Amino acid sequence: MEHSLAERHMVLLSPSDRIETSVYQQIFWWEAMDDALFYRLQVVTPSFDSAASLVLDTLVKTDKFIFTLDPGHYQWRVRGENGSSRTEYATHAFVVYPSSLKEQSLRLNSPATGLLTSQPDIMFSWPKLFGALNYRLQIDTNNFVDESKVLLNVLLDGQTYIFSPVTEGHYQFRIRAENATENSKWSTAGLLTFDSTPPSKVNLEFPANSGTVSSPVSLKWTAERDAVAYQLFVYKSDSVSVLNNTFPLRLSANSHGFSFGNPGEKLIWRVRAMDKAGNLGPYSDYRSFFIQ
Repeated sequence: MEHSLAERHMVLLSPSDRIETSVYQQIFWWEAMDDALFYRLQVVTPSFDSAASLVLDTLVKTDKFIFTLDPGHYQWRVRGENGSSRTEYATHAFVVYPSSLKEQSLRLNSPATGLLTSQPDIMFSWPKLFGALNYRLQIDTNNFVDESKVLLNVLLDGQTYIFSPVTEGHYQFRIRAENATENSKWSTAGLLTFDSTPPSKVNLEFPANSGTVSSPVSLKWTAERDAVAYQLFVYKSDSVSVLNNTFPLRLSANSHGFSFGNPGEKLIWRVRAMDKAGNLGPYSDYRSFFIQ
């Protein structure tokens, strides 16, 4: 049973009310609330009473959200929400003044640091920063120890870039904004890992091929070292039509209690492994069994 939030009050922490700042990248921060599942964050300019523009309207699951703004007068507000109730909004006002680009920092929207992926094309994206004409994206495999030898060093007009790693491994990335006279600070370096090697082929262990079993039966297969999940496929006797819309079934263990099928029915099954990066291994051989 959910507790009502109707009588609760949000507490905003930063930016504080009526603060004046020259920092474009703001961290919106509020006190977490028990029983709130998420928070509605809104930012307008110049105020909610006379809004010229809705700058941001988003649902957030944590108590912080980072967003980059142009200079201007703003109000921001947050309310807590769950499935059946919500608080009233708490509101603060603040002003962002124009400042030197070298005092600013930039943060990538994607990819998130720590990304482990098998995708051959990785999208980099970042927000527009006031005063910037270009954005310099660097990607390296040696932690930017030698800036003259980074793997990738590109100057871009837009706010997206597709990176296609050639080899598996760990990559560091960072970005900064530039104009004709100055540069912003580098973003905090992020890390991604590209892994395109699939897990090994799974071997089916039980039941024996063409065996007759009682229902329910425990389907078992070998555990693969790099696997974090398995896809189990069960078909009708034609080996093409899946038994029902339960399949394919994603499982974390290397066994499954199977209770479908009718007496005398022949069923076909196979399994493949999936690793942390999302690589899918080859299918196991087909096996059949009969329901007793």
